[in-house]
Amino acid sequence: MSSNQNHTASEEAPKRHKVEGPQKHIVGFVMSLALTIIAFAAVSAGEINATFTYIILVSMAVIQVIIQMAFWMHMKDRGHLFPIVGIFAGVFVVITMVVMALYWVWW
Repeated sequence: MSSNQNHTASEEAPKRHKVEGPQKHIVGFVMSLALTIIAFAAVSAGEINATFTYIILVSMAVIQVIIQMAFWMHMKDRGHLFPIVGIFAGVFVVITMVVMALYWVWW
């Protein structure tokens, strides 16, 4: 057997997908749980200003969505550019429609 045949056999081996362990899912779950506890604590504490409570709830919700998309839906991995662009386009359309509806009602 020549050394040339050995090189071609090893080069033809299929590339394996990198297997992701449960550690990243556990980290995502713990982060989601912490954000939920923070939001619950903000609402439970009745002495906090209502505007500040709304700001906390919205910011925790946005961070929660980002964590869910990254860790559970694997949007952080390669090959997910089209869904990410679609999500941003949808968010842009919804924000535009809300702003247009507000202007329509006010004027």
